[in-house]
Amino acid sequence: MVGLSLDAKDLRRALGQFPTGVTVITTLGAQSEPVGVTVSSFNTVSLEPPLILWSMAKSGYSAKVFENAEYFAVNVLGEQQVELSDSFARQSADKFDGVTFTSGVGGSPLLENTAASFECKTWKLYDGGDHTIVVGEVLAFQANDSVMPLVFSRGNYVT
Repeated sequence: MVGLSLDAKDLRRALGQFPTGVTVITTLGAQSEPVGVTVSSFNTVSLEPPLILWSMAKSGYSAKVFENAEYFAVNVLGEQQVELSDSFARQSADKFDGVTFTSGVGGSPLLENTAASFECKTWKLYDGGDHTIVVGEVLAFQANDSVMPLVFSRGNYVT
């Protein structure tokens, strides 16, 4: 319908009916400092080539860092990592204080005890309105079947 006006708050509530996994996307900044942000908009694109996508608000605290990143990692959080999710959702510079991680492809931080991780090379960026859609080529991955993934629905974690 042309000219249809949608209430953003109502739209967000309706979209919240769809449960999602919770990830922390990580990379290195211009000074090789670790950068990370909590993201629920993670999805598969293709198996051949192996591509995934996620989206970030253009106004986000770390948006420019990720737009310029050659590599990034997707850390799929486990159900015991609610505090980690909350920490990386905040706009602060000290998100990695006390967080143990190893370095993946391109130096991107790989968080410990996650359900899965995907080490990616940025493949393409697309304009998505007030968001940027990031498509990454998966270069390496791991899955931890002993960790149940963290799920988010209706504005709350589902554990």
